[in-house]
Amino acid sequence: MNATATTKPFAAQTELSFWPLQIAGWLGYFALNFTAAMGDGKPWHYVFGSLSVATCGFVVTSLLRLGYRHLWTLPVPRMAAGAAGLLVLATLVQMKLYVEIMFRWCDDCAINSLFGYVWYFASMFYLLLSWSGLYFGVKFARQSQQQKEAALLAQNVAHAAQLKMLRYQLNPHFLFNTLNAISTLVLDDKRDTAYHMVGSLSAFLRHSLDSDPEQRVSLAEEVDALNLYLGIEQLRFGERLKVEMDIDPAARAALVPSLILQPLIENAIKYAVSRREEGARIELSARRDATAADGVWLDIHLRDDGPGLNEADAAPNGHARVGLANTRERLRVLYGERQQLDVGCRTPHGVDVHIRLPFETA
Repeated sequence: MNATATTKPFAAQTELSFWPLQIAGWLGYFALNFTAAMGDGKPWHYVFGSLSVATCGFVVTSLLRLGYRHLWTLPVPRMAAGAAGLLVLATLVQMKLYVEIMFRWCDDCAINSLFGYVWYFASMFYLLLSWSGLYFGVKFARQSQQQKEAALLAQNVAHAAQLKMLRYQLNPHFLFNTLNAISTLVLDDKRDTAYHMVGSLSAFLRHSLDSDPEQRVSLAEEVDALNLYLGIEQLRFGERLKVEMDIDPAARAALVPSLILQPLIENAIKYAVSRREEGARIELSARRDATAADGVWLDIHLRDDGPGLNEADAAPNGHARVGLANTRERLRVLYGERQQLDVGCRTPHGVDVHIRLPFETA
């Protein structure tokens, strides 16, 4: 959506549409009045009378518009009352001008009774009432459209803020454990390893902060970001952390939300690797699925052979539940109903997280 068009002042938009409609409307009135007069047997010089009446109507309604614009910000009852008063006043003026002009160009148009004045007033009132209805109809329609666009823009901004909030909820335990590991390495005089971990942490945080949560990256770029994260964890856990990646070459170009897999990998490390003395194996696989009847999909599986999620881990305040909930919410905001995130248990033990997204490339 174009923010410039959405935030364009309402008065300026109305200004652009009013004058073409105003000119076209009164030219149409002139043509209708003149052709009706010709059909009634009026002489050709009656064209000047019709043109004069249309010109007066153009001026009167242009002034009437200024009055309506002044009333626009008032409460509806006061605006309606004020508009009615201005409409009656404009009708009297237009009727007076019409009568003066027509009497000059039409010899048999003289008013011989009160009913004649009532008829002229009623005809001018109907004309200006129709003009006013069209004016307010267009104005309300334009305002309604602007409000819809503003609401859509606000919804987009809210979605963007929601995505940023969900994306930037970095696990403080990860930072704490990493810094604690760096401190331990320094105390153990393993400074080269500590420097390497600091560099890896800096690169990961820089990538995390530079990436836009509203934008999508290729799966290959997402895997590169995961490798930055896994490099840090590999220094912490050593051989206890075993990672296998099986990425179909056809799936590497697929677009995915930036850092969408990091909280899932983090959960697997916390609940599968760190809880077992022998560690655990984490497997990441991705395939392009073109067999579905509803389009081409990207299937991602993140599996571990740890003890699995017990009831305490899956509690509403548990980190595993928070990480999965945030990931699920990000996918919902970005893809709506065209996405899937399922968590299942493996046999004999472990967890399988399955993500299914529409297959799209840059």
